[in-house]
Amino acid sequence: MLLPKRVKYRKTMRGRMKGRASRGAEVHFGDLGLQALEPGWVSARQIEAARRAIVRGMRRRGKIWIRIFPDKPITHKAAETRMGKGKGAVEYWAAVIRPGRIMFEIGGGLPDDIAREALHQAQYKLPIRTKIVTRYDRVGGEL
Repeated sequence: MLLPKRVKYRKTMRGRMKGRASRGAEVHFGDLGLQALEPGWVSARQIEAARRAIVRGMRRRGKIWIRIFPDKPITHKAAETRMGKGKGAVEYWAAVIRPGRIMFEIGGGLPDDIAREALHQAQYKLPIRTKIVTRYDRVGGEL
């Protein structure tokens, strides 16, 4: 699974997910991409599950680019623990996703219907709504 090699601060605050993705909102590497339609956190496990679904759908042809990285530590306090005693331990790592962000890209001369089906299978593995976009879709259109 993906996680940072080292971080400056072990635990972070939750933060806010205001606005749209300012970067990473266009398909740059492949021909088709999976674009987020709503904000949310995507865990490293969910990214890996989506990656496996895409690879299985492509039948080991073509190329895949993962455009997100889980660099936010998500902490949980143990069940039935009293208040105080500090922040909980890091449970998992997540990527912060804003609307418009391209999460996965597929390319490499793969037939369009197979690539779309592979991305469609990956949509089931993610906790946020997504849509399949092509390299030539207009940017700034409706999400």
